[in-house]
Amino acid sequence: MPAEIRLVPCLEDNYAVLIHDPVTEATAVVDVPEATPVIAALEAEGWNLTHILVTHHHADHTQGIPAVKARFGATVVGPKSEADRIPGLDVEVVDGDPVAVGSLVGRVLETPGHTAGPATYLFEGEKLLFAGDTLFTLGCGRPLECEPPVLWGSLQRLRALPEDLHLYSGHEYTLANARFAATVDPENPTLVRLYGEAQRKRDAGTPTIPSRLGDELAANPFLRADDPAMAERLGMAGAEPAAVFTELRARKNAFKG
Repeated sequence: MPAEIRLVPCLEDNYAVLIHDPVTEATAVVDVPEATPVIAALEAEGWNLTHILVTHHHADHTQGIPAVKARFGATVVGPKSEADRIPGLDVEVVDGDPVAVGSLVGRVLETPGHTAGPATYLFEGEKLLFAGDTLFTLGCGRPLECEPPVLWGSLQRLRALPEDLHLYSGHEYTLANARFAATVDPENPTLVRLYGEAQRKRDAGTPTIPSRLGDELAANPFLRADDPAMAERLGMAGAEPAAVFTELRARKNAFKG
């Protein structure tokens, strides 16, 4: 039986994601931006939380952990490199470690860049990718604790994964990302389609995630810093991809659209 997924809006624009294994009744949540909506969603489904999977240490992904752990007694799993900044951490994981939610078995990918050592959780059998703030629909996180080329390396790793994965990210940033992407790749047909779909979803009050990784490969400019056409559009023909990525990220940081 396939995993059951519930998206839980939190704070102003965050998401937590519930993953339920109908075979064993095990349930995990990816990040806990705040406790109340996560607890409410679990109670509405009648699911008992067994695991909390943490992508990185930022408070808008972890501050709800203590209350949720106290309520359900769930095991908190998170990146070893950020262990001292994750409340209630029980299991420290590193790159390649398996992660099981009942009969659902995934693995950890270390994807440094946004922070020094975030964990991305890949459940390839379920076609699920939980990337936190490393990779967004049509965007990527800010490289806050590493230099931009480090994040570029992590994004190259993610883009090599199967195109049919469903990408879940930590924020509802898609429209802002689409507006920026259109400034550097205005004639991209996949981007035009995804931009329109995102606008319709937000107008209806519905989330824009997950996205399909294959669509990200076609339309997300941050995954295409090694595309010569992208470099040329930025006035950087012949530049190293890491330099192109750094310029894209700088432009996004300054973007006011």
